[in-house]
Amino acid sequence: MRPIPFTFRVSAAALLVGALSACSEPPSAPDESLEPTGARTDRAAGLDDRANDRARGSVRCDPDNAGITLPPGFCAVVVADRLGAARHMAVTPTGDVFVAINQTRNSIPPFGIIALRDANGDGKADVIRGFNPGKGGSGIDWGNGRLFFGENDRVVRYRLGAGELVPSAGPEVVVGGLPASGDHISKTVVLRDDRTLFVNIGSASNACQVQNRVLHSPGVFPCPELPIRAGVWTFDARGTNQTQASGQHYATGYRNMVALAVQPRTHELFGVMHGRDMLFENWPEHFTVEQDAVLPAEELVHIGRGTNNGWPYCYFDAVFQNRKVLAPEYGGDGMLVRGPQGIDCSTFNQPLLTFGAHWAPNGMHFYEGRQFPRHYRDGAFVAFHGGFDRAPLPNEGYKVMFVPMTRDGRPSGPAEVFADNFAGSPGPLPQTAKHRPVGVTEGPDGSLYISDDRGGRIYRVIFVGRHDAADDDNERGEDGHRG
Repeated sequence: MRPIPFTFRVSAAALLVGALSACSEPPSAPDESLEPTGARTDRAAGLDDRANDRARGSVRCDPDNAGITLPPGFCAVVVADRLGAARHMAVTPTGDVFVAINQTRNSIPPFGIIALRDANGDGKADVIRGFNPGKGGSGIDWGNGRLFFGENDRVVRYRLGAGELVPSAGPEVVVGGLPASGDHISKTVVLRDDRTLFVNIGSASNACQVQNRVLHSPGVFPCPELPIRAGVWTFDARGTNQTQASGQHYATGYRNMVALAVQPRTHELFGVMHGRDMLFENWPEHFTVEQDAVLPAEELVHIGRGTNNGWPYCYFDAVFQNRKVLAPEYGGDGMLVRGPQGIDCSTFNQPLLTFGAHWAPNGMHFYEGRQFPRHYRDGAFVAFHGGFDRAPLPNEGYKVMFVPMTRDGRPSGPAEVFADNFAGSPGPLPQTAKHRPVGVTEGPDGSLYISDDRGGRIYRVIFVGRHDAADDDNERGEDGHRG
């Protein structure tokens, strides 16, 4: 075994390699030994909130909150630093953190998964180990001793025993042969229960043109990508060696859904979609450069089975039209809703709420914990990677937003800035950004974890302020359900 060849800013880091190879077995029947899964279930199954409160009391936040800004009463500590391109995270009921390390077209990480353990309870990882050598990815989720990892072309599953930080055996391939070419190759993986695994398969292009991202190139109708790209698929979380064809095409017309989350009370799927680019660059007769900077919106959507969000035929204009309008590749001019091919943008799935153009939503999480004030319960945190296509306006994003929501997953108020100043630079962005948020998830004590793929940093946000009387009354009045 050899140490991870990175530099970590943690004390007494134990670096260990789990050189694990992928299995190449024939398809097998689902493993019936798997029980209902997920950290949601684990948190509901009897963790002692008082023990969590005591553990949180030993955490010492960084004096400057690690450079980010937070609402009053919150503070942040850097759990680990310089991990590589840290994407999504999964946290176990004992507080171990597994981080997906991304693989780009030009760079392969030594390990696709980094495991973090805070052995002394000070909030910082003092045990750091890597496994899944030589192949990175973006998506990761945990359920009942199983770790699901979304590489660009497949999803694998590791089994970890009690207290195990690195698996003792290689991965099982849950589904392989997934599309991994073109513009959007990252695979987000989200467990709904022990049987259902959601997987995002992003579009291969910006707008399904004959020539991708080329001036005046028309859109192809019907778009040939839609049967195999730009949507969400479900697979049997218990099975092995599945193919895309053996899964279910759950929803279509979603350009790129890196930010996905299951609402823990209703078990319904939500997400925030990456909107399209290049309205001005490809269609200057219809759009000014200023309009291109603020169009289209990033859409917070409920993703029901069989829904169609309208890509590539339509996009949402939250600035001038406040509705879905026809894409210029299909005859649109920024105002038309219907097209000559029979397209009617009003018939597609509509957003519940919108965010700024080109903010790049990459992570989403519904908050279940009781550490934060009651205002945050059931609401959604959304991590924005930050834009690159807003010239002549400054690029925006690079923050974590919070959306207050009802218990059934509908927005109950406007979106709020929760964590900001990740970029740590006045610009130009993204070139000079020090950190870019990607993943957001929750620990067993209700702490919020945020990942960053520019500096390789993992933040842990905790609440150290006082809960008001309304919070205490709500705690006494609730039935204790956490999904």
